[in-house]
Amino acid sequence: MAHNQFELLKQRRFLPFFLTAALGAFNDNVFRNAMLGLIIALGLSNDQVALYSNLAPALFILPYFLFSATAGQIAEKYEKAALIRITTAMEIAIMSLAAVGFVMGWPALLLVVLFLTGMQSTLFGPVKYSILPQVLKPEELTGGNGLIEMITSLSILLGMITGIVLLMNAESGPMYAAAAVIALAIVGHLVSRAIPRAPAGAPDLKISWIPVKETLGVMRLMRKQKSVRNSVLGISWFWFVGTALSAQLPNYAELHLGAADGNLSVYLLCLALFSVGTGVGSLMCEKLSGRTVEIGLVPMGALGITAFALDLYFARSGLAPVGGLDAGSFIAQPGSLRIMFDLTMIGMFAGFFVVPLFALVQSRTPGDELSRVIAATNVQNAVFIVAAAMGSLLVQQKLGWSIPQVFLAVAIMNAIVTIWIFSIVPEFFMRFLAWIYVRLLYRVRSVGIEEHVPDEGPALLVCNHVSYMDALIISASVPRPIRFVMYYKIFQVPVMSWIFRTAKAIPIAGAREDPAMMQRAFDEVDAALAAGELVCIFPEGALTKDGQIAPFKSGMEKILERRAVPVVPMALKGMWDSMWSKQGSRLRRLRLPRRFRARIEVVAVPAVPGETATAEALEATVRQLRGDQA
Repeated sequence: MAHNQFELLKQRRFLPFFLTAALGAFNDNVFRNAMLGLIIALGLSNDQVALYSNLAPALFILPYFLFSATAGQIAEKYEKAALIRITTAMEIAIMSLAAVGFVMGWPALLLVVLFLTGMQSTLFGPVKYSILPQVLKPEELTGGNGLIEMITSLSILLGMITGIVLLMNAESGPMYAAAAVIALAIVGHLVSRAIPRAPAGAPDLKISWIPVKETLGVMRLMRKQKSVRNSVLGISWFWFVGTALSAQLPNYAELHLGAADGNLSVYLLCLALFSVGTGVGSLMCEKLSGRTVEIGLVPMGALGITAFALDLYFARSGLAPVGGLDAGSFIAQPGSLRIMFDLTMIGMFAGFFVVPLFALVQSRTPGDELSRVIAATNVQNAVFIVAAAMGSLLVQQKLGWSIPQVFLAVAIMNAIVTIWIFSIVPEFFMRFLAWIYVRLLYRVRSVGIEEHVPDEGPALLVCNHVSYMDALIISASVPRPIRFVMYYKIFQVPVMSWIFRTAKAIPIAGAREDPAMMQRAFDEVDAALAAGELVCIFPEGALTKDGQIAPFKSGMEKILERRAVPVVPMALKGMWDSMWSKQGSRLRRLRLPRRFRARIEVVAVPAVPGETATAEALEATVRQLRGDQA
C-alpha cells in the first residue's frame, strides 16, 4: 500500500495505467494541434480555415453523445486491462490513418481521423476512471485521482505545444507530425500491456446497441444517489467553467494582454499557468484531505475559482495598453504578474474542486455500475462543454461582451451555481466547515486507520468519547463515510446539530429517558450495518468529565447480538485540552486549545470478531490504546 500518492508511481498496479493515460492525452493534443497547423500551412482561404476550425471541436465531441453509453456498458462487462490494450491498439490504426493525412496534405481525412480519436477517447473514458477504485485502496483514491488529473492537464498542455512546434516548418513538419503520432501510439500500446488485470464489474450485463435508449438508462443510473448525482453535476460544471475560460485565452492574449499578431507565446504562457495550477491543485488534494475522500475541499475550490476569476476581470477589464508583445515582454509589463497569478490560482482551485468529486463518485457508486455512471458523466460533460462554447460565442457576438466581461459572468455564475449545489446537498458545506475546523485547530495523526478499518463491508467502530468534536475528528481520519451514534443531547447542540443531521448521525437516548428513541437507534444501526456501512459508537454513553475513560455500556453488545460484524477498537489521544471537552468551568471551556494546532492522534488496532467481542474486553483495549495521553 502506498503511504503517499507519489509512491504509487513505483507500483505496477498504477504506473503503467498512469503512463498510458498520459501518452494518450499527449498524443491526442499533438495530433489536433498539428492538424490545425497543417490547415493553416496549406494556405487555404480564411473561410475554409474557419470551416475546418469550427468543425474540428464538433467532430471530436460528437462521439461522446453517440457512443458514451455503449462504452460504459462495454467497460462494465469486460476485463478492463484488456479493454485498455484494445483502445491503444485502435490508436495505432487511427494515427496511421492520420499519418497519411499529414503526408498527403488531406485536411478532410484528418477531420475523419479527429472523429475517430473522439470515438477512441469515448471508449477509454469509462475505463479510465472506473479502474482506479479496483487498483487503489479508499485512502489512495484522492491521491490517485490527483495524479491522473495532474498528468492529464500537463499532457494536454505539452501536446498542444508539441503539435504547434512540429508544424512550424511547413515542408518537413507534416512528416515529423506523422512519425510522432504513430510512435506515441505504439509506445502507449506497449506500456498498456503492463497494466495488471482488472476484473469486469458486471460480466453478465447485456449490452444494448440502441444509443438513445441506453444513454437515458445510464443517466437514470447516475441519478440514483443524490450525492453521486450532484457530484457529477459539479464535475460537469468544472468542464463548463474550464471551457468558458480556456476558449477565450487565444483572443484574450492578443486583445487584452498585447500579444503580437501570430505570436502564440503569450497564449501558451497563459495556458501553461492555468494547466500547471490545475496540476498543483490536484496533487495538493491528498495532503489537504488527509488521505480521505474529503469533499470539504469542493466548496473551497469553488470559492477560490470565483474569487480569482473576479480579480482577473478587475486586473485588466479593457484592451491592452501596449501591443506587439512576446511572453518575455508581457511579463515585464505592469500588472502582468497579477494576471498570471490569477490564472494560476484559478487552475489550482479548479484542482481542489474536481479531484474530490471524482473520488466521491468512485467511492460511492457500486462497482458493477461505476463504468456506466462515468459514461453518463461524459455525456453530461459534453453537454456542458458545448453549452459553454456556444454561450461564450453568443454573448460576444450578439451582446457585444468583451472577454473580461465573460470572465466576470463566469465568476458570478460560478458563485450562484455553487450556492445552489451546496444548498441542495448540504453535506458538501458541512464537510467544508468540519475540514476548516479540524485543520485550523489540530494536527491530526492517524495510526493504524488504513491498515485496520476495512475498505469495504460493515464494521462497528468503538472509541472513547472526549469532546463534542470527536465525530468530526474521526470522520476526517477514516476514508469511508461513517454513521455516528451519539447521545441525543450532543446531537441537539445548536449549530452542530445541523452538521450531525447532514452526516446522518443516529441520536440515541437511555432506556429511562426515551425507550422509543433508543429502539429506533438500534434499528437504524442494524439497517446501516446490513447495508455494508461503517457505524461508530462511543460506548461510554457520554463525554468524559475528568479525562478518564468511563466503563463501556452494554449497548454495543446488543448491536452485535443482532448482527455480528467486525469491531474495530479506536482511541482519541490529546483531545482533553480541547475547547469542546468538559475540562474546567463552563467559561474556561470557551477557549482555544492550550497549544494552537495541538497534536492529537486517532489510533486503531485490528478488528475483533463480532461473535466474541464484549464491552469489558473492548474497554480494556481502548484504555490500553489511549494510554496516559487524555
